[in-house]
Amino acid sequence: MNSPTPSHNASSNTTIFAIDAKGRPQPSFKQLLKNPIAFLAFGFGSGLMPKAPGTAGTVAAIPLFLLLQPLSLYTYLAVIAITFIIGVYLCAQASKWLNVHDHGGIVWDEFVGLWITLIAVPTGWPWLVLGFVLFRFFDMLKPWPISLADKYIHGGFGIMFDDVLAGLAALACLQGVAYWLA
Repeated sequence: MNSPTPSHNASSNTTIFAIDAKGRPQPSFKQLLKNPIAFLAFGFGSGLMPKAPGTAGTVAAIPLFLLLQPLSLYTYLAVIAITFIIGVYLCAQASKWLNVHDHGGIVWDEFVGLWITLIAVPTGWPWLVLGFVLFRFFDMLKPWPISLADKYIHGGFGIMFDDVLAGLAALACLQGVAYWLA
């Protein structure tokens, strides 16, 4: 990453970011703390990881899942619906702030995608790990129709939707394994 640059340009009233090795804007943790929407979109800062920010965001979603897991199924599904709607807004605003569509550091979509994967999952670490691996598999490889959604649906909804599809694919596989082992 290039040397840090000033966090604010007073003459144009725009935020100035450091630039990563691929030429993309790279906000600092301090800049995220000054922008609560970006702080949430970046998964409380987990999306700042220089390598594999999506994986880091997925890991950061696990403690919140553990808090959600005891909820009733209907309450859990309501939380997912609400966090999806909030995520559309967060991701759209963070993209505008960075002037980059679907910046790799925006990981709120990974939070929701993992939580979808883990709907009604049996309790225990093996299930959590399998759900994590399945979600990351579908999110990174983006098989059809996930790749189609990723390519053609834009904005905050597009950022969220491909991870919803990855979460649903991983959920189907995870529930299939659970059914097969029952």
